[in-house]
Amino acid sequence: MLRFAALLTLSCIALAAPAAARESLGLYGAWGAFRDPLVPRCYAIAKAEASAKRRDYQPYAAIGTWPKRGARGQVHFRLSRKLAQDARITLRVGDHRLQLTGGGGDAWPRTDADNAAITAAMRSARSMTIGARDSRGLPFGDTYALPGAASAMDAALIGCAKLR
Repeated sequence: MLRFAALLTLSCIALAAPAAARESLGLYGAWGAFRDPLVPRCYAIAKAEASAKRRDYQPYAAIGTWPKRGARGQVHFRLSRKLAQDARITLRVGDHRLQLTGGGGDAWPRTDADNAAITAAMRSARSMTIGARDSRGLPFGDTYALPGAASAMDAALIGCAKLR
């Protein structure tokens, strides 16, 4: 039942698309993998760990593949708070630290090399935390458990191999 509830929750926060079009590719730890053949795209996605702190948005991390665009392993974060103007956004994945770019309530890597570094680090780390200052100038952070992330990313890649 807990597994079904987690899958349902991940489905609800998944990137915007008609619900009937999205296909579940599996649940791996706190991570889900989905295919959306109408776009077409596939992605691994997870909610941030629960927090008692105030949130402006429901935070999630997603790693997407768009086969017709030739894009894969594209990292995106929906942050828990609206970012301060010119906020410095830092992602820590295991021992690796990277600066991200973003605005509003979203963040993403600056380069394709950063995308690759993040997804590679996610495969061996236990957790990752993204932090910045919010629009009120207060620091915040969103943490993600990474067990299952590699399997979800792999399932999304394999799921999109059929959509080329």
